[in-house]
Amino acid sequence: MSIVHSDGLGQFQQDNATPHASRVATKWLQEHSSDFRHFHWPPKSPEMNIIEDMRDALLHAVEKRSPPPHTPMDLLTALQDLRCEFPPEYLQTPVESMPRRFASLLLARGGPTRY
Repeated sequence: MSIVHSDGLGQFQQDNATPHASRVATKWLQEHSSDFRHFHWPPKSPEMNIIEDMRDALLHAVEKRSPPPHTPMDLLTALQDLRCEFPPEYLQTPVESMPRRFASLLLARGGPTRY
């Protein structure tokens, strides 16, 4: 975190999925809590994570590649190339949808939403 956000403004975010909320992960987060801010995310709410939108788009684009990547290095190269091809505005729609996503989450009291 200190390398990526040397200004100290970075926040750690995770969706509280079962593996992320394990005793080991929880203990690590507590032990390192002074190293970064931890954004408290609603439990098991991946539909609130716009990073998953980008991941899904990248995976879909990789599946369309011909020839498909055959090695981990081929996959890494393909992902890096494809990510550079996405216009900067690509995440603008999900970012702009966050107020609606949060409103839906509040109405659902943290339960599933239409997102």
